[in-house]
Amino acid sequence: MARRSARRRPSSSAPLTLPAELPVGPVPISTGTAEVVRDPDFPQRVTLHVNGVPSSSLDLADPGFLDFEYMQQMAAFVALLPPGPLRVLHLGAAGSAFARHVEHERPGSRQLGVDLDARLLELVREWFALPRSPLLRLRADDAGRTLASARDASYDVVVRDVFAGDRTPAHLVGTGFAAEARRVLRPGGILLVNCADKPPLATARREVASLAQAFGPGAAAAGRLAAVAEPAILKGRRYGNLVLAAVRELPEDAPEEAPADDQRGDGPEDPRDTPQGATGAPMGHDAAVGQPDLRDARLGRALRTLAVPATLLAGEDAAAFAGTAAPLETPAPDAPK
Repeated sequence: MARRSARRRPSSSAPLTLPAELPVGPVPISTGTAEVVRDPDFPQRVTLHVNGVPSSSLDLADPGFLDFEYMQQMAAFVALLPPGPLRVLHLGAAGSAFARHVEHERPGSRQLGVDLDARLLELVREWFALPRSPLLRLRADDAGRTLASARDASYDVVVRDVFAGDRTPAHLVGTGFAAEARRVLRPGGILLVNCADKPPLATARREVASLAQAFGPGAAAAGRLAAVAEPAILKGRRYGNLVLAAVRELPEDAPEEAPADDQRGDGPEDPRDTPQGATGAPMGHDAAVGQPDLRDARLGRALRTLAVPATLLAGEDAAAFAGTAAPLETPAPDAPK
């Protein structure tokens, strides 16, 4: 589902520390198999394959490393938010490469990673150097169920990176999903969507139209809507990943909403979270103050200067990309009964 960027040296000078043993060959998990494959050129770098599909790539000596191009693009969006810890919801956890990166860049962030496969979450805790709970909690659950149970205005960033085969599950696309994601974002917070599509990008166009509807009729004009991909993908030359982004608007006359301490009805001892023990780390949280403008020249420049340059379509350009595509009218994911 994802392409790698050009090979590069680790960005950290930290000493190389690898687990004494990593499994060789496929390992049974709840939904099939998981396999850790080492990079022959950089032994500290590994790719997690889930049911034969590359799902996460990590550098075990460099928590800031991102190999997949779409994750590098997502990181450029997160960099628009004010400095300090963030509250991030990852719908689709796998090896939690992006969560490691967020913690490396913004220490003290509180993150929740959700994956349907309970055994996989147990194994990645054993295999990889992930931030410990409560900095990063891992929950075995349906992503839509977790999203529906989250409190209003409780996250600065929501990341959707969920696939069943080569498609995102139906309950995690369209207007219903987008409206729920907007609800749980704090004002000024960003939804980031990994959308895999093929020419003529009909699915991506409808997803952008769905985001435009859910995030308000002025989203594009205000610079709160964007799509990013390599030029060859945008020109319809090949299949690939696009990153779609939408920002929740700030209230015009009301003060910003205060951060919620946790999910609706879910505390730190939620039995679906994998147990790792407490770290004693401070749980400070800085609000996402201000409204990021996705037309920001710094964002475009950051995307153009990646190892594999990407094109930013923001604001009215994003609306033009959607064109006359109809939003995907879908119901909101259901909350737990």
